[in-house]
Amino acid sequence: MRFSDMFPKMVARLATLSILLFVMAAPQAPAHEIDPAISDISVTPDRVTIDIQLSLESILSEMDLATITDTTLAPEAEIYDEYRALGPDALRIALDEFWPRMARRIVIEVDGDRIIPELTAVSIPEVGNFELARTSTITIAADLPEGDAPVRFGWAALYGDLVVRQAGGGEDAYTAFLSDGDLSEPLSRIEIRTEGAGAVFLRYIPVGFEHIVPLGIDHILFVLGLFFFSLHLRPILFQVTSFTLAHTITLAPASLGIVTVSPSIVEPLIAASIVYVGVENIRGHTNVKARTALVFAFGLLHGLGFASVLGDFGITASHFAAALIGFNIGVEFGQLAVIFVALALILIATRLAALAPLPDEEQPVRETQVMYRAVSVVGSVIISLIGAWWTIERVFF
Repeated sequence: MRFSDMFPKMVARLATLSILLFVMAAPQAPAHEIDPAISDISVTPDRVTIDIQLSLESILSEMDLATITDTTLAPEAEIYDEYRALGPDALRIALDEFWPRMARRIVIEVDGDRIIPELTAVSIPEVGNFELARTSTITIAADLPEGDAPVRFGWAALYGDLVVRQAGGGEDAYTAFLSDGDLSEPLSRIEIRTEGAGAVFLRYIPVGFEHIVPLGIDHILFVLGLFFFSLHLRPILFQVTSFTLAHTITLAPASLGIVTVSPSIVEPLIAASIVYVGVENIRGHTNVKARTALVFAFGLLHGLGFASVLGDFGITASHFAAALIGFNIGVEFGQLAVIFVALALILIATRLAALAPLPDEEQPVRETQVMYRAVSVVGSVIISLIGAWWTIERVFF
């Protein structure tokens, strides 16, 4: 059998296998999505007090929050669910028993020395909707040694991301997003640490990138749907730019509370948008203007989905514009990273498939086009099926 006859079958098998592996490895729709913990820290000359909003159930079940984004995917999911079903009193008892272990994983550092905090107060909501993560608040405190050495705060990487906000500093008070066990900047006992718009802007670029890769699996699938529309760079850039502009329009007023739409409406529509772009790809529509307009409309929906992010990270109103711009740049970088990786994989697969001598100079171009079309169709079918399941799940479950 000639290579030219074998090539289409090879492409179809390779495309199917690669996309199925991607789907199997990708995280599922978030049912118990893990948000970063948010802490408000007050430092005085002789004492530090910290209020932390967090998911106690994930802490008590010993989940490694640095490696997962959804509690349903963790090996400790059953233990988490058992804690999630406990009322406030029972969960408080479990926390008191666990506290000595948790306290050793919280870092309050003065002049290089660790201080073990005490648990001074706990507020735990009722069980409520079991399918939603429950946010509790704990208050910890510690006496500081004599002197004026500043305080640094953080916790073990095991407990995931942590937002640190210094209390009492107004709009310009220090705020940090910590991950991988990082510590805050040194916080003075005498004056409140502040930061400018430039620091906020730079901090939100990686936040926006991370919200796409690896946390935003639904947004990743949508961007892949845009990539599967055309192999040419211009239509892809038109769509991505339109998508970014649109979600910026809705992200700003939604984050400020000017526009409020229930997640029970937004999330199913985001899933449905994945289905729609996948079906359009399968049908082979090539009208770039119409497609760009459609992506713009879907971008408005995705902007509402992004809206909770700026609130989750405790951004102040005075630096909102800097945070918004930085976040959007990070999102754009994340989207382009998804597209470039997908394009690189197709080019690599084409090279691997074209090991036999080529009959003419135009064959590599045709093989790339055939490979892309095969991946586009198979990939669009897969993301459409995933989007359809997510739509059903988010509407009915």
